[in-house]
Amino acid sequence: MKKLTAALMMSASALLAACNKEAPQEAAAPATPEAITKIVVGLDDNFPPMGFRNEKNELVGFDIDLAREATSRLGIEAEFKPIDWSAKEAELNSKRVDVLWNGLTITDERKKNIGFTAPYMENHQIIIVASKSPIQSKADLAGRVVGAQEGSSAVDAIKKEADVAKSFKELKTFGDNITALMDLSTGRLDAVVVDEVVGRYYITKRADQYRVLTYHFGTEEYGVGTRKDDTELLSKLDNTLNQMKQDGTAAKIANQWFGANIIK
Repeated sequence: MKKLTAALMMSASALLAACNKEAPQEAAAPATPEAITKIVVGLDDNFPPMGFRNEKNELVGFDIDLAREATSRLGIEAEFKPIDWSAKEAELNSKRVDVLWNGLTITDERKKNIGFTAPYMENHQIIIVASKSPIQSKADLAGRVVGAQEGSSAVDAIKKEADVAKSFKELKTFGDNITALMDLSTGRLDAVVVDEVVGRYYITKRADQYRVLTYHFGTEEYGVGTRKDDTELLSKLDNTLNQMKQDGTAAKIANQWFGANIIK
């Protein structure tokens, strides 16, 4: 009896082992993407009216208001982080910031490393001179010292017109546009090439000191920049900005800062 019981137990064990061996393993559930709850917005905090510090040292500006509205609609917290704008791509791709949102010009070169939303604004690279300057055209810039912000699209736009750039006595770059305009007012520069939205905002406060030429260094478009692989965030921002254009919210914010709807 004991031998029979042992034999039955061995048979049952062998059958159980065979069943376990043949039973398919359950596939592991795919990892659920972590929900986006916060983004760090990289900006130049000396770029009025897009992003700058007011008299209370608070970060304010058109792009900041636009970003706050968009992230509020998405239920995402926005942290605004001033960065060295000339190193913006490194800041983004090293994940020290999640988006670049501060008058960022869309270019083919930047598209190689940055994902862009659809354009939300059209801009020009204007030429500002002192109100009493004899300069009237690009040809008059020959032999002159011209200023622009380092790492800005103004520098790129100037370099595209190589013959004009070569005619300058010097192309001098600055950490920010305000310093360049201050050097223009003191006579250390003959002209400044700058984003139209910035230049016109700044010179309206000192209309008697500056003059904008009818000539410029081309038209450009602004977009929000993300990392190339951050497709979910890019899609959400794109959709939200489009909604803000459609319902008039973006135009309202533009009117508050520029006195006109300059949304593209």
